Amino acid sequence: MYIGEPENPLVPGNTAESEGHQILSGLFTGLVTYGPKTELTWDGVAESMESSDSINWTVKLKDGWTFQDGTPVDAESFVDAWNYTAYSPNGYTNSGFFSNIVGYGDLQAPLGADGKPTGDPAAKEMSGLKVVDPQTFTVELTGPFAQFPITTGYTAFFPLPKAFFADPVAYGKKPIGNGPLQAETEMVPGQGITLARYDDYKGTNKAHADTVEMRVYTDVNTAYLDVQNGSLDIVDTIPPDAITTAPDEFGDRYQEFPSSSFTYMGIPLYQPRFQDKRVRQALSEAIDREAITKAIFNGTREPATDAIAPVVDGYREDACKYCTLDVEDANKKLDEAGFDRSQPIELWFNAGAGHDAWVEAVGNQFKKNLGVDFVLKGDLQFDQYLPLSEEKGFTGPFRLGWSMDYPSPQNYLEPLHSTKAFPPAGSNRAFYSSPEFEDLVKQGNEASSNEDAIKAYQQADDVLLEDMPIIPMFFGLTQTVNSERITHVNVDAFTTVDLAAVEVVNP
Repeated sequence: MYIGEPENPLVPGNTAESEGHQILSGLFTGLVTYGPKTELTWDGVAESMESSDSINWTVKLKDGWTFQDGTPVDAESFVDAWNYTAYSPNGYTNSGFFSNIVGYGDLQAPLGADGKPTGDPAAKEMSGLKVVDPQTFTVELTGPFAQFPITTGYTAFFPLPKAFFADPVAYGKKPIGNGPLQAETEMVPGQGITLARYDDYKGTNKAHADTVEMRVYTDVNTAYLDVQNGSLDIVDTIPPDAITTAPDEFGDRYQEFPSSSFTYMGIPLYQPRFQDKRVRQALSEAIDREAITKAIFNGTREPATDAIAPVVDGYREDACKYCTLDVEDANKKLDEAGFDRSQPIELWFNAGAGHDAWVEAVGNQFKKNLGVDFVLKGDLQFDQYLPLSEEKGFTGPFRLGWSMDYPSPQNYLEPLHSTKAFPPAGSNRAFYSSPEFEDLVKQGNEASSNEDAIKAYQQADDVLLEDMPIIPMFFGLTQTVNSERITHVNVDAFTTVDLAAVEVVNP
């Protein structure tokens, strides 16, 4: 199967991007799982997860689950993994997912005025996590969070065996998980990794294929050609140039799946040129999303007018008032903000993943509608591109996407736009910070009903879409093509191919 280069070694707590997640999805099974309509299901390791106040949770595990080295998946393997991920000196990108557990702050190193650590954290374990017995642990949150069980199927919450703590570096090359597939080879950067069926897997989604090779490509066009010539079995990203021809060429081996994917242009708020929100609003109003989706994607994308995807309860059509073309207002806002139109806007995107054409189309619309020239900055591979974003290295709007980690509008807000999600602890790569936004998210987290939670999340969404640290671009479908050797290629709403389901019919 085609993948891009993962950003980091294959450790759940340090994997927040799609390529590494695709591999880890076969190697691990979390506390809970998600059904075809993204509903919460209990086919994972958790027997139950109960709370009387949405603050204090008791997690009971099923008997008999083991890691692929034969050691037990027990309460300690979850608690130790979560503490390691949260501990700031480890620099794990999923650290922020544990920030609502009591004691998280004690695991964060004190910072100086320059934002750099000035000492060690006060503790290495969160006081809100307790192992009760091998099959039970408790979680104390800093406030009510009724949606807590929904979140725990995400990669950040996967367990880790003792082998990880003995040698994290070796583990990251050849992880030991508890999922339907196990690592048969080490992950080789630029090449990939081969997974094999784990016959002692205790879950219901047992693997069919003996092995699955995950092959790294630097250009999706090359991968697509390899499926055409029969030397590759699955591509889950169709190059824009092939979108119109792929259905006829592949017939029933071309498929479309509902997706939670959301493509946006992030704005580097640390750059003085983009700190006036009128500039960000104007750039958004200068983009004709409808024209781009038709011309570049043949209608296989939906123009985004919200920051929450349509597959999630809480989505609103036309939530974003600055996401429709309004050239007159865009120019008025740029003038009011005193924007320097003599300098080009640098547009960033990662190489080899089919983003060139639509980002160039955005640049052409800036030039046509605002009289501002542009420069494309698309030379970096994904594993180079993301670290640059964490170092505040982007000089202009940058392409990024998001697929939900768990089915909640909160997942499109807090992990992307809260202060605690600043890199390296999270994915707030625009470095946006708004007390009003965060207070509304907090209200949603602490709401006693789903209806009240969604109402607060939508109010936070309104603040975000007024401040525009990101420019919403498209909601997507996932298109796949596959070879004649395999069947049962299924992609969930998280845009992850179900590796266990793939069957080989023509070896």
